[in-house]
Amino acid sequence: MLIDRYFPNLTPRQREQFVAMPDLYKEWNAKINVISRKDIEQVEEHHILHSLAIAKTDLIAAGESVLDVGCGGGFPGIPLAVYYPDVQFTLVDSIGKKIKVVREVASALGLTNVRAEHCRVEQLDGGKSRFDWVVSRAVTDLKTFVGWTWGRTTYGILYLKGGDLEAEIAEAGRHTEQLPVSTWFDGEFFETKKVLVLPKK
Repeated sequence: MLIDRYFPNLTPRQREQFVAMPDLYKEWNAKINVISRKDIEQVEEHHILHSLAIAKTDLIAAGESVLDVGCGGGFPGIPLAVYYPDVQFTLVDSIGKKIKVVREVASALGLTNVRAEHCRVEQLDGGKSRFDWVVSRAVTDLKTFVGWTWGRTTYGILYLKGGDLEAEIAEAGRHTEQLPVSTWFDGEFFETKKVLVLPKK
């Protein structure tokens, strides 16, 4: 398993969940297309491992809460929920069939720390609830995403995105650290990928 190479200290339960995850996504993707057909064979590297780049920042701590906005089929939230069993995850997406996949995968993996909601982030809990961290994977430009979520987080945003992001970061107008994913993971896929850290304090 590719993930073993980068996360050698997984518990037997976590390892079991990560081993099961690619086949679960392949099974559900055949019914409800949440990952492109050409990408599904690389689900472990391109989706599961990529999501875990956020874990490599060591910013999320046990007992905290995380909101995954525009989670699609469950990335980065589902892999992170396996990695952080003592963190509560709320995954939201405006497309109902994607949330169905999230719920089914979370149930099959036995995840009790995942809540999945079919709504826009502005509608979640009547706009009232706050989370320690907001995470996401390239759902929109950074300025728009900050506008959606800044009021929902206590500690900040962890955002997975690739490419040359200088102009986008400048436009967002928030202090942003760019952490290259290639620092942690080998392979061409990760060469231009970043974790953007927008700390609240």
